[in-house]
Amino acid sequence: MPKIVIAIDGYSSCGKSTTAKAVAARMGYGYIDTGAMYRAVSLFFTQERVALSNHREVTAALDKIHITFNHNARTGKNETCLNGLNVEEEIRKMYISNIVSEVSAIPEVRWAMVAQQQKMGRKRGVVMDGRDIGTKVFPDAEVKVFMTAETYIRAKRRQQELLEKGELVNLEDIIHNLEKRDKIDTTRAESPLVQAPDATLLDTSHMTIEEQVDWVIEQADRRLAELLRSRRK
Repeated sequence: MPKIVIAIDGYSSCGKSTTAKAVAARMGYGYIDTGAMYRAVSLFFTQERVALSNHREVTAALDKIHITFNHNARTGKNETCLNGLNVEEEIRKMYISNIVSEVSAIPEVRWAMVAQQQKMGRKRGVVMDGRDIGTKVFPDAEVKVFMTAETYIRAKRRQQELLEKGELVNLEDIIHNLEKRDKIDTTRAESPLVQAPDATLLDTSHMTIEEQVDWVIEQADRRLAELLRSRRK
């Protein structure tokens, strides 16, 4: 059976990461959370007080960053590690959400992260979600999905996620954060968030995670069947 790359791009809080993790688990593929990588960079920059407008400081800081994903046998989940330290919970907090799009828009940051992501997925057999997977990281991905959802629904989902982690945030603040991130993500000069011409649009506004996973699996199964048929010819 051939191995493929499944690229899931789209707006924040559409269910990309949750869906991608479940798809990877069902297919026996690796999962790479590129959003977590940018959040880890944002955390490091915050801790080290890196001036985002100072390219020399940014470049020097990036040389000190090593990001890995460790599997937690107890929870069954992958956790993000920054320079060997588990930062999974910290990078999901609202103060990181407030700056991650700004950090992600820095060309040097994107160049460094894209290089790492391409290295992680070079053997294929991976599910990767983010903002530019199908357009920049793996433009040759066999399956490309672009997720979207209504802003209010995305905000409610994000509020619930934060609440489950003990962080109560006003819904209006979350909506403002999402709108700000959307604008930065879609208008940045380096690898903006756009739907790849060959990506399939998936509106998750009124879908459960299970329905999203099934839908992506169907796309993957169809593509794998096409590849097998072409090999037999």
